Amino acid sequence: MSTRTLARAASAVIAPLVVAGVVALPSPAQAVTKLTDAQAAAQLSAAGITRTSSGGCTSRYVSTCTSYDQINQSTVSGIITYKRASGCAVNITGGTETGHASGTYSHWNGYKVDIARSTCNDGWIRGTYTYIGLRGDGYPMYQAASGNVYTNEGSHWDIVYYTCGC
Repeated sequence: MSTRTLARAASAVIAPLVVAGVVALPSPAQAVTKLTDAQAAAQLSAAGITRTSSGGCTSRYVSTCTSYDQINQSTVSGIITYKRASGCAVNITGGTETGHASGTYSHWNGYKVDIARSTCNDGWIRGTYTYIGLRGDGYPMYQAASGNVYTNEGSHWDIVYYTCGC
């Protein structure tokens, strides 16, 4: 089949979906793989990523813990990609534990991590990603080419991983 024939075939399938307003992509709930705390901790530790908890615990149900339970594989892969690309030390200070804001792309739903601020992380994020303005609460946001958003919340970076790229 020629390239032109393939293009026509694709248009024949896609055009009616676009006109009808149908999106053929999977929903966030369908597109993710959830990990246990132990599974995520093993991957993150192997990549040299550390975890700090103000409560010294990992329970998902205690707000002073730092939990990875039910974190998305794409979030884990994303922060590992970030560490490798930036060369910065990464210390996760917030995961899937209760106490964060709710929403589809939330900590609780496995899409977000908080990392400690450092000169390296601040410089990499501000120098590599695009400033996209202030979040509704006044914090500055930076967006990677992948679409992932890094928000400077003062004491830490709040990162939402829509994809596993950094």
